[in-house]
Formats: sequence, C-alpha cells, structure tokens
Amino acid sequence: MSWLEALILGLVQGLTEFLPVSSSGHLEIGKVLLDVEAKKDLSFSIVVHGATVLSIIVVFFSDIKKLVVDFFKFEWNESTKYISKIFVSMIPIGIVGIFFKDYVQSFFTGNLILVGSMLLITATLLAITIIVKKHNKDIGYKEAIVMGIAQIFTVLPGISRSGTTIATGLLMGGKKENVTRFSFLMVIIPILGASFLDIVTKPEAADVVIEPVPLLIGFLAAFLSGIFACRTLLGIVKRGKLHYFAVYCALAGLVAIISG
Repeated sequence: MSWLEALILGLVQGLTEFLPVSSSGHLEIGKVLLDVEAKKDLSFSIVVHGATVLSIIVVFFSDIKKLVVDFFKFEWNESTKYISKIFVSMIPIGIVGIFFKDYVQSFFTGNLILVGSMLLITATLLAITIIVKKHNKDIGYKEAIVMGIAQIFTVLPGISRSGTTIATGLLMGGKKENVTRFSFLMVIIPILGASFLDIVTKPEAADVVIEPVPLLIGFLAAFLSGIFACRTLLGIVKRGKLHYFAVYCALAGLVAIISG
C-alpha cells in the first residue's frame, strides 16, 4: 500500500465513519476504484479503526471522563445507568459479530450494486427525519435496545451506522443532542471488539506487511478527519439538517449502481 492510498483510505474511513454516508460502503467503493484490498490488510484496518475510536474519545473526552469517574464510585448513579444502557445497546451487534461474522463478511466482495442499493436505503432513512417533531426525551433502555437493533443492519456495506442509529433515536422522540451523543458512545466497544475478533480469528492476515509511513499517514488521516466529521455531524443534527445527506447518499448510490 502506497502512502497516497493510505491517505485516501484513511480520510474515507475518518469522514464516513461519522458522517451519515456509510464508511463500509465508501471503503468498498474505494477498494474497487483503487484496486486495493484494504480489508485484508489487518494492521491497516486496526490502525484506522483505532484512530476513529480515538477521535470519539477526543471529542467526547469530558463526557467519557465523567462516566468513568462516576462508574468507579461503584454507585447506581446516572453515569452508571448510562453505561448500562450503552452495554444493552451493544448486545444485538455483539451477537451478530460473534456468531455471524463470516456471513457478514460475505457481503464485502466489491459488489457496487449492493453498496448502491444500501446507500439508497440510507438516503430514504435520512430523508424520513424531515418529519420528526421536536422532542426532548432522554435515552432510556427501550431506546437503547432499539438503536442497538438498528445497528445490526449497518453491517451491510452502504447502510450508515451513524445515520441509522441517530435517525432511529430521533424517530423514537429522542432529543437531538442526547441521541447523537449516545450514537457515538455506543460504538466505541463494538469497533474495538471487531478489531479484536479479527486478530483472534484471522491471525494470518497480520502477515501482510505495510510500511510504517503508510500506517502513520492512514492513522493521522483517519484521526483528524474523524474529529472533523464528528464535530460536523453534531452541528448538523443540532440544526435538524440530517436529511441533507439523503441527497448525497442517493446520488452516490445511483452512481455505484450504474458503475456496478
């Protein structure tokens, strides 16, 4: 992998992981356009995913710090309840990741028609948020599990994780800021868990050698673009403009289908 390919794929990962346009779908498109099997390069995949997790930690550092500090008070306080909701939301995707990982990976074959079709579904879901009325509900256990179930479908390339979970929370009447914050925090452990499963189940993939410079460039690109995308999406959701990305996803989906 060249440094330019690492830069492009790192930027794609960082931007599309948080913007509601599907990182997996764009990485599939990127693999076809660049003729790079990035998913088989385990070290690169772990590095860029680690970078996106770090970008979440940076953006939500004060929130995460409070949750951790309160958790170790070993009291059933608001932070502990919030953490328990995050764990509840992770149950569905955890089941899929552990028991259906090989089946999920069968969708990642560079099939642009599939990617395009899923992007059209993402566009439809984002467009529906136009009808959402203003609500101020907190995230409860019901909202957490439903958002977690919605996250299952985001394993398909082209279905946006952030777009799907945020739209689901909004359609359930959640407050914009609360839904967005929960959507970002609920993915930290699943991302790290997916990387751990890759290391355990596919140790041979780690034999792929990537030079340190491309790895560093990919990490920095994913980290910095992830911070930018994360903060950008927070502002977009707060202004109620999530449906703007529906137009982009629809166009990208049509282009992918035609190209496929």
